[in-house]
Amino acid sequence: MKVTRLGIDIAKTVFQLHGVDQYGKAILKKRCQRRELLQFITNLPPCLIGMEACGSASYWAREFKKAGHEVKLISPQFVKPYVKSNKNDAADAEAICEAVGRPNMRFVPVKSIEGQDIQNLHRIRSRLIRARGALSNEIRGLLGEYGFIIPKGLPQTRKRLPEILESAGDRLTSMSRECFCNLSRELADLDEKIFFYETKLKAILKNSPICQRLLTIPGVGPITATAIVSAVTDPSVFKNGRGLSAWFGLVPKQCSSGGKEQLLGISKRGDTYVRSLLIHGARAVLTNGKNKGDRQSIWLQKLVERRGKNRASVALANKNARAIWVVMTRNEDYKSFAAVA
Repeated sequence: MKVTRLGIDIAKTVFQLHGVDQYGKAILKKRCQRRELLQFITNLPPCLIGMEACGSASYWAREFKKAGHEVKLISPQFVKPYVKSNKNDAADAEAICEAVGRPNMRFVPVKSIEGQDIQNLHRIRSRLIRARGALSNEIRGLLGEYGFIIPKGLPQTRKRLPEILESAGDRLTSMSRECFCNLSRELADLDEKIFFYETKLKAILKNSPICQRLLTIPGVGPITATAIVSAVTDPSVFKNGRGLSAWFGLVPKQCSSGGKEQLLGISKRGDTYVRSLLIHGARAVLTNGKNKGDRQSIWLQKLVERRGKNRASVALANKNARAIWVVMTRNEDYKSFAAVA
């Protein structure tokens, strides 16, 4: 019997496989070690393979596609309803096999090598920025114990720390001065590393026509554009702009029943990092458009009056996500606010 649909529960070393034939009858239940998996899948006739979208899933998907298989990734939350009873590897593999065959199932795009490379730059840069913020707060807190108060903000820390080290006199002991000198060098080192990764992202931006087109959208900057390109490798998997916005978690959750619709806050599903970048970019547009008279600025000003700045920022981020889908699918620059209103 030929396996037509295969579900794989992936892990670090042990993989559980569940395959069915064209009638949906289980004909394959197998556990594979990591070193055996690729060879086993390569020897199978071409079939539909389903996996949960988790760590290393995109790597395996690319390898299985090279062997001629069709591979689809599923969000774990969509697999869970198909688990029959207690959770174990065999039950998970069977649930994945069942879920991947559903005609209305929504799938996660497989990341390309290039997309993962860009995503690596973003992840490392994001971690370094968090570390730099934590270090700045630590410096401010430690200096406060010696009576030196630095206002909030990284620029203030950069400016005041050398001044304090130069003019502190006897207020700092030789040991504390040495510690703060080391912290100052550590802060400069983090700045240098962040600059390195931002330079890499700018080089990618310069050589990417898609990124250049995304920059034409108000609220989308270099960091956001490259992050979107790394996350959305194939925009055609979404039917429309709302699908991409929902994937970023920018549409309302629903709790509707009995014909009564109740919309809640945004779902916050999908890529948290890209969603935060879109919202931060929308806040920048909101701030810069206070005294402007164009259509978008007037709409935002009225929305702020009715719903507040935070909701207005999310609303603009939602519209920008829809505009991003249009720009990426049609390969054209952003034209006007009227095009996505």
